[in-house]
This record gives sequence, C-alpha cells and structure tokens, in this order.
Amino acid sequence: MITGLPFRPSPLVLAAPSGTGKTTIAHALVERFHNFVFSVSATTRRAREGERDGVDYDFVSRETFEGMMAEGALVEWAEVHGNLYGTPRVNLERAGERGEYAILDIDVQGARQIKERVPEAVLIFVFPPSAEHLWARLTQRGTEDLDEVRRRLLAARGELEDAVQFDYIVVNDDLERAIARVRTIVEAESHKPGRALDFPGEVDRIRSEIDRVVARDRVHRTAGG
Repeated sequence: MITGLPFRPSPLVLAAPSGTGKTTIAHALVERFHNFVFSVSATTRRAREGERDGVDYDFVSRETFEGMMAEGALVEWAEVHGNLYGTPRVNLERAGERGEYAILDIDVQGARQIKERVPEAVLIFVFPPSAEHLWARLTQRGTEDLDEVRRRLLAARGELEDAVQFDYIVVNDDLERAIARVRTIVEAESHKPGRALDFPGEVDRIRSEIDRVVARDRVHRTAGG
C-alpha cells in the first residue's frame, strides 16, 4: 500500500534558550526512531562531566574551529557565552544521502543562519512553559553557578523574541508530549509537495495513467456497443 510519495528528509533544527530541554528531545528522537540521527556540533568549550567527544560534541581548539570556518566546512556557527559552536556541513550531506533526518541541536543565532543557508530545513523553537521552569532546569543540572544561570535567563529573554521567525513552536511542558509534537510536525512536512523527490514527475505519471484508464474504458464501451 502506498502511503506517501518518495521524499528526501530535511534537516530538523531544534533551537531554544538554555534549559528548555531541546537536547533531551533531540536525543530521545534519535534513540527511539531509526530515521533520526544527531548532528554532532563542533565547539570550543570544555566538556562537562559525562560528555563524550564525538558523541555530545566535537570538542576542538579555537584555532581548529576558525580553520573550519575559513574552509566553509560549517553550515552555521555562533559565539555563545564566549565559546564557539558550529554545525559541520558534512553532517547534513551524509544524513540526506542515507535518507535520515539530521537533528541540529543549536542556539537561536545558528538557527538564523540555517534559515538562510539551508532553506529546506525545518526550524522548531522549543518554548519554555514558564520562567520558573527555566530557572529550575538551569539550577538543578548544577553545571553553572548562580551568576551564570542569571546570565542565561537574561539571554533567554532576548532569544524568545526570535521564536516568531521559526516554522513551528513546540512548548515543552511535558517531555513525552513535546516529542510527539515534533514527530507530528515531521510527518506533516513529509507530505508537502515541495518535499517530494519529483512531484512534477509524479503528477505526470498519474495523469498518464488516467489517460490510459479512460482510453481503456472507451475501448470496452465500444466493443460492448
């Protein structure tokens, strides 16, 4: 049974202020569904406890990162809180070739660049249900002192203004609901005409089949008459 036209999965951008849970959502999609792959960002910041090089991030020196920028090897990059973050172009190319969704867990600055440079990407802003929710998540993870938490909250205040520029908004008031909402968006996007590999060709195919069916019907009616 045909359930949809052949299509090429597009990169999926999840962006949000720190503490909104976008990274948790991204990893859940990769772990639960075979056609999602995590795009590992390059960064100059130090690894936090428990993070693994090449899995959570590609931890590189500032010199190496700037070399990637100069070579055009990054499809987006941004400086956040004094550290550089970027998405290697090869991540998107390889995922597309395999028929997988490359999930980009990036900040709002990076999402703006993706919107310009990768127009086929689907941009989702993960929206916090409240300021108290953000404060709780940032303080509970214990990776920043209170001054850093306050700075991240103030940064979030500005980033929220950019939410209107995204394709979709997903409120992370409940993790399972948020994951389901992202899946619904991805499913809907796969049925857009512009996502099909060759929509004009598919239209021509059906039109030709209609012509054959009509011609066959005429022959049968003539023979029967």
